[in-house]
Amino acid sequence: MNAFHRFSAKSLQDEEIPMQRYAGKVVLVVNTASKCGLTPQYEGLQKLHEKYADKGLVVLGFPCNQFGAQEPGKKEEIGAFCEKNYGVTFPVFAKVDVNGAGAHPIFRYLLDQLPGVLGKAVKWNFTKFLIGRDGAPLNRFAPVTKPEKLERAICEALGE
Repeated sequence: MNAFHRFSAKSLQDEEIPMQRYAGKVVLVVNTASKCGLTPQYEGLQKLHEKYADKGLVVLGFPCNQFGAQEPGKKEEIGAFCEKNYGVTFPVFAKVDVNGAGAHPIFRYLLDQLPGVLGKAVKWNFTKFLIGRDGAPLNRFAPVTKPEKLERAICEALGE
């Protein structure tokens, strides 16, 4: 079992979700926010989810309030916002920190495996991490990279 699959995270419904649940799938981990200039990316993430879920892709949203306090809502508000405004059906987790001493272990691991321009830190909301079917981190994409620009990398990871 790869290290990614050893982690777990709380859902918006307070259920502890083991990442092992996604073993054998290509996973796109995204730190999200409801009040960010990049928030419309939820639409593109949902489209990727719909287009590739049957082929093995799962998008995982991790709301984070560390960047400009752009995710101030409570879990019920976050879930309702995602569903009402973007029709989000992919898993969205409870709010986490992605940087610093309190960073969620999944993000500490991903940042260690795939450092970016700021080293082992997330630059902003909507940073994306692509993880292979075996749980190995494959690629990291900048916040401004639109979800549709990930299709080639996702297809390669899916073996298409």
